[in-house]
Amino acid sequence: MTNQGRNAIDTLLAESLKELTIKQPIEKITIKEITDKAGVIRPTFYNHFQDKYELLEWIIRTELLEPVKPLIQNGMIDQALIIIFAGIEKEKDFYTKASRLEGQNSFEDIVKECITGTLIEVLEEKNLDKKIPSPWLTKERIARYHAQSLCFLVITWIKSGMSMPAKEMSDIYNYMIRNSIADIIGDN
Repeated sequence: MTNQGRNAIDTLLAESLKELTIKQPIEKITIKEITDKAGVIRPTFYNHFQDKYELLEWIIRTELLEPVKPLIQNGMIDQALIIIFAGIEKEKDFYTKASRLEGQNSFEDIVKECITGTLIEVLEEKNLDKKIPSPWLTKERIARYHAQSLCFLVITWIKSGMSMPAKEMSDIYNYMIRNSIADIIGDN
């Protein structure tokens, strides 16, 4: 199957999962429901994804993170954040329901891994050895730290009803990562 054909089926399955998620929790959605809605047979699903959680991961990586990767690579973090928040806002119903996924394959864990993977890819492309002050502070630890903080902010924003616009959330995240707790306490 060509890459284009594979991507078309991936997208079809993703749209099916998104539509089903609006009506019921992800943990209750079956692969049969996803494939029936997509109009494909079950083996087709398993040729593309191991399970529905891998499909959710694909949605996050493909729809939210891949489009902003070039911006991150070029230091355009503010623009990348706005696009991420706007993408979540655009699919508000889906992400609101998806954020309720807890347990072994929690939404939080999936989002953290997706963000971590993207950040590691970006950091691997950069020659940061001279900038990093300690061998303990690896690219993976830096990526995990920032993934953890961004994930916390994104999930808190989703669960609070996304009342703050995407641009303001980007500004809030930037304030938090650019100011240490010492800076914030010292501002008083």
